[in-house]
Amino acid sequence: MSIQIPRGTQDILPGTVELWQYVEAQARDICRRYNYKEVRTPIFEHTELFKRSVGDTTDIVQKEMYSFKDRGDRDLTLRPEGTAAVVRSYVENKMFGDAAQPTKLYYIGPMFRYERPQSGRYRQFVQFGIEAIGSSDPAVDAEVIALAVDYYRSLGLSKIKVVLNSLGDPASRKAHREALIQHFEPRIEEFCGDCQNRLQKNPLRILDCKKDRNHELMKTAPSITEYLNEESQRYYDKVQELLDMMDIPFEKDSNLVRGLDYYQHTVFEIMSEAEGFGAITTLSGGGRYNGLVQDIGGPEMPGIGFAMSIERLLLALQAEGVTLPVETGLDCYVVALGDRAKDYAAKLVHELRLAGASAEKDYLDRKIKAQFKAADRVNARYVAVLGDDELDRGVINVKDMATGEQTEVSLSEAAAYITKK
Repeated sequence: MSIQIPRGTQDILPGTVELWQYVEAQARDICRRYNYKEVRTPIFEHTELFKRSVGDTTDIVQKEMYSFKDRGDRDLTLRPEGTAAVVRSYVENKMFGDAAQPTKLYYIGPMFRYERPQSGRYRQFVQFGIEAIGSSDPAVDAEVIALAVDYYRSLGLSKIKVVLNSLGDPASRKAHREALIQHFEPRIEEFCGDCQNRLQKNPLRILDCKKDRNHELMKTAPSITEYLNEESQRYYDKVQELLDMMDIPFEKDSNLVRGLDYYQHTVFEIMSEAEGFGAITTLSGGGRYNGLVQDIGGPEMPGIGFAMSIERLLLALQAEGVTLPVETGLDCYVVALGDRAKDYAAKLVHELRLAGASAEKDYLDRKIKAQFKAADRVNARYVAVLGDDELDRGVINVKDMATGEQTEVSLSEAAAYITKK
């Protein structure tokens, strides 16, 4: 019996992986421009980290985490999202004491959730995310949203929209929570078991239920924006004002609550409006988490961030017909005829690589015609042809595959000539 890839995972093969490398390089570049520094955290963490930060009433903690005990009987979990791990690292490494504040970090790496695989959603998936910790300035909220929008635009996406909401401060959320309980409690038995369990623990999560989203009580549920106190409303207004100044259009949606318990004030999602993208349109989302650092054992520090799926980004690019400028060709393929020429070809290929060019040669003892076909298959820009006769004369023929032009070059200058071309 053959061993196959686990359900919900994928092999990213040559020909496709170059797209991943390109969008990841672009993510690193835009973070450089916005002054965010990369952080790399372990793929697994103590399970308690995610229960405390993500929330034990969320689908992630209740149903989707890959958790296990190690040989020391410790409860560990493959990270289902990036924020909790980054904040844990921020606290553990006392980044709050650094002179440069706020602390601005980004990450790119695999996450793991046990959910039903579907288009653009896998059980192992890659997230690009940022976290800005240490400032409660609404301008940081606007900056985080702007970075995500600028990143999508830089890759060529145009059919995207920003959806914005505010969950308010703890006082606003408490008032809204009580209103939600009063709204749903008389008919809670009509909802799924998860919603019934969440009524007293976290009724806001009911609004995010996928099973009961068409229930009539969902449409008439009290809106969080009705319960924003003056301070929370002022904060929300300032974020909107700054986005307008940045020419970043957005829509307000009072039903947007996001799927994690740690959010306060600003929450947002960026969606694709490309035709044929699919029923699930969300590309990325995030928000402010002013109590999370303290919950994980650090000082009282505000924070905000977002995360996006690389898989769904690539689907959006495909839906909009965007072709990324990915170069996959080889700089030079060395064709050799004769035993001595083949030996020298190994030396020349090595010199080309040391000089910074991508180079390849034949390793299957193929005839000259087959070697030229091999050069075509790897899309070689130049082909250097060397036989024993050319070796005796100390020269090599270099062919430009785009123009067909051939130039005889001294062997001693071949690597420098090809690299310069």
